[in-house]
Amino acid sequence: EDHLKVRKMKKKIMRKQLRAQHTLMRHEGIECVSHATQSLVIANAGLGNGMNRKQLLKTVEEYGLVEALLMPPNKPYSFVKYGSTEEAKKAFDALNGKELMLGDSGQNVVLYSNFVEKVFWKNAVPTNLPPGLTVIEKVVSPEEERRMLESIDWIGDEDAQNAQKTLKHRKVKHFGYEFRYDNNNVDKDKPLPGGLPEICSLFLEKCLKQGYIKHKPDQLTVNQYEPGQGIPPHIDTHSAFEDEIISLSLGAEIVMDFKHPDGHTVAVLLPRCSLLVMSGESRYLWTHGITPRKYDIIQASELGQKVGTITADVGDLTLNQRKTRTSFTFRKVRRSPCNCIYPSVCDSQKGQQRQVQPLFPHNEMEASELEQEYVHKVYEEIATHFSSTRHSPWPRIVEFLRSLPEGSIVADVGCGNGKYLGINKDLYMIGCDRSKNLVDICGEKNFQAFVGDALSVPMRSGSCDACISIAVIHHFSTAERRLAALRELARLLRPGGTALIYVWAMEQEYKNQKSKYLKEKHGNKDKEEEISSGMAQRLPGDQMPESSSQDSACTDQPLDNSKDKGCGAKPVADCRLPVHTNRTSFHSQDLLVPWHLKGGTKKRGESVETVLFPAGSKESQGPSPVFHRYYHVFCEGELEAACRSLDGVRVQKSYYDQGNWCVVLEKL
Repeated sequence: EDHLKVRKMKKKIMRKQLRAQHTLMRHEGIECVSHATQSLVIANAGLGNGMNRKQLLKTVEEYGLVEALLMPPNKPYSFVKYGSTEEAKKAFDALNGKELMLGDSGQNVVLYSNFVEKVFWKNAVPTNLPPGLTVIEKVVSPEEERRMLESIDWIGDEDAQNAQKTLKHRKVKHFGYEFRYDNNNVDKDKPLPGGLPEICSLFLEKCLKQGYIKHKPDQLTVNQYEPGQGIPPHIDTHSAFEDEIISLSLGAEIVMDFKHPDGHTVAVLLPRCSLLVMSGESRYLWTHGITPRKYDIIQASELGQKVGTITADVGDLTLNQRKTRTSFTFRKVRRSPCNCIYPSVCDSQKGQQRQVQPLFPHNEMEASELEQEYVHKVYEEIATHFSSTRHSPWPRIVEFLRSLPEGSIVADVGCGNGKYLGINKDLYMIGCDRSKNLVDICGEKNFQAFVGDALSVPMRSGSCDACISIAVIHHFSTAERRLAALRELARLLRPGGTALIYVWAMEQEYKNQKSKYLKEKHGNKDKEEEISSGMAQRLPGDQMPESSSQDSACTDQPLDNSKDKGCGAKPVADCRLPVHTNRTSFHSQDLLVPWHLKGGTKKRGESVETVLFPAGSKESQGPSPVFHRYYHVFCEGELEAACRSLDGVRVQKSYYDQGNWCVVLEKL
């Protein structure tokens, strides 16, 4: 009878093993093998079904030296690599059918294992905190924490105006002013009696003294979260509160999710007794929220005690059981309308018509149509205003032009308003541009220029000693069209001739230095840049690309921990193009960049009443419309790699210049 039971159990385990194999192959593309290897996949032992790293590591270490334990986020399985095949075989036999209790939950799971040859997972890419976000650890002592928690009476003052409200996902109390959830605002004419608790005043004085805040808050919201509770993603109403918002985490640590409008998400660990400070972009533009769950996925090496972003390092993830957390969120009530540089999400600056962004192109026709609508038509409309902002030549481009021999024939492909056509009077320079209005401006300056397409320049092959292409190729919407534009530059050059190419860089912060584009974020918001421009505006799309803090900006990597060579850009294929918020870092390589037109849309030679709005490219029918230009921002090495793929040329030089990737190309 015992023999029959053993046989039945073995058959059951084999069925479960096969089912696990099929599930892994069907849903994850992970193939199990029948022969023994050093690596195992263990079903029912993942973060997704409540297994924490410490417990699993203790279990698998019983059978040999564990070289790697990988626990992908939200998956019901894990991978373990042993020092030898013999150790893996020993674990395989012991773990199949092994019953384990999940932590303190009282729930039992049965483990099933299979051999795998090679494991691929999303490798971790370091994630920066959202701009303007700071977390200060251990800002209060355990004794101060105890006194602050005891100062909140959740039961005794139910009849008071600032009594608790039990919301669906948490308990909440307000002091100073009540925040009304029906209109997401405060009644500024009805302060609550008593002001802020005295113990909070002492804490705020310390924050002012330490420089954490500039102005003393006059409103406090206290939220209490039990395990499994959270708060939906939101931006604190612009018109209700001033810039700085600070939140103190008491009782327990928590993971808070921050999300940029383009879909980029950053998970931030807020340790117990830490202070979260949100200002600028992180306060006005990014949503923040707490996902309702009983466990957070955190870095195992930090054990919930160290601030930082949670990356997708599956070799260092574990579960952290939530406990009761109380947050003290302090804000300063705003007394005048908000005039921030993020009007697309500002309730004080509402009123502009919104449109849906175009889709990423999938073929030559779609690419051509996208560029016609979101590049060519836009530059025709903004030519006069665009030209008025293009008057300062860039030093390294001037240096290139002045280094050319006297009498050289030079083509400026995509010459715009001709800013570089008159730099060196000893050269024979000719410009071409798709915009007739910009070419007309060149003519008014007595420069030689004609209307032409950078993919098919009407000049003889080998007729130029040099070419320049400044801020042009990033307007082509497919890799094939960008390569064709580079090939056309090479065609124009004589043997030994050189071309200087500039494109906008994905990396606006390089070698710990911010580009001029980012540095001027808090300066004059009407000032236009060489490649990017305009006030921050954004179209809310109905199909924004989604991203998770634990799988965005990642690349598939094998078990050997080899590093990602990419730039961490989020692809937008099959999605609508995100609209970039000016003066902020890029999170997508393909996007729309706003241009805020000054003085209406009067075309050259037309009366004020005659205006033309290209379909789909503007944001408003008002006197100051916002146009959107398509860009593909280049990752480090991308432009150089494209140039090296061309026949008959060599890369003479490649460098980074104020937010742009640059290449000097020589025709062989």
